[in-house]
Amino acid sequence: MLKRHELLDGRLVETGDEQSPILVYLNPDETERRYLTSELKLDEHTLNSALDPDELSRLEFEPDHVAAIFKRPKYYCADDNFLFRVSSAGAFLFKNRLVLVLSEDVPLFDGGKSFLRLQSLNEVFLKIIYRSIFHFLEHLKVINLIVDQLEQKLPSAMGNKHLLNLFTLEKSLVYYLNAINSNGMLIEKLRTAAGKIGFSAEQVEFLEDMTIENTQCFKQADIYSSILASMMDARASVINNNLNILMKRLTVLSLVFLPINIIASIGGMSEYSQWTHGVHWSISYSLFGLAMMVIGWLTYLIFRWSGLDQPAD
Repeated sequence: MLKRHELLDGRLVETGDEQSPILVYLNPDETERRYLTSELKLDEHTLNSALDPDELSRLEFEPDHVAAIFKRPKYYCADDNFLFRVSSAGAFLFKNRLVLVLSEDVPLFDGGKSFLRLQSLNEVFLKIIYRSIFHFLEHLKVINLIVDQLEQKLPSAMGNKHLLNLFTLEKSLVYYLNAINSNGMLIEKLRTAAGKIGFSAEQVEFLEDMTIENTQCFKQADIYSSILASMMDARASVINNNLNILMKRLTVLSLVFLPINIIASIGGMSEYSQWTHGVHWSISYSLFGLAMMVIGWLTYLIFRWSGLDQPAD
């Protein structure tokens, strides 16, 4: 799928003009891939890297363009079951054209003020990479909210469902850390090769800001990952403790009825009929039931007095 954009009054506007300077390919098919490799002279390996989610960020120089592979968060849906993945994207900067290759349809130019007052393709190139940093930050906030919600459910949980969800989120943070660190290396390479690419002084300064933002993003993801990893054992202990408390209460309940069962088993129907000879059955059954209730209540009071029915603090 191909989308075309152009710069109009400092803004990006989607257009149908075939000569548009900004081309966005979303999961290109074979025909589009042949056009990219044969007409635009994109390296086939680099093109495949832009669609490979396991590829690391990198910067390459070709005879007529600069190729940058960077990482961005993958679009999350409910079927992912709390697993936040990352995807790769490719930005190919020519002298008069910018080609973007992505594996999924995501809002690239949704940065609000980030994509205002654009003067050149170099600025668009840098701000697309810059926007991926904020996508990671936004996803980190969502992950943190999900963790807080799961933590509220854990004190009363006795199954592994919520704990497994936390393990999945911890795995997601490892993916994010690797991707953010990889983007940081790409930004550093862009700063080093700024003169070769043709960045202006303002764009070099913007690269420094990108370095700071990406570093802060990495530290935030690292903090979330460290806290989540360090607390996993404690959360698992909470679930085990909840299960132990339930088993303790069930054991106390069974012990309360144990004397009653013993009396009923020893007496039996034949002995019971001898003990209640001459007494109406409704009275005898009521008295016998009342006696068992009293014995059960006394047994419960004994356990309560000893503290066995109370959960440990």
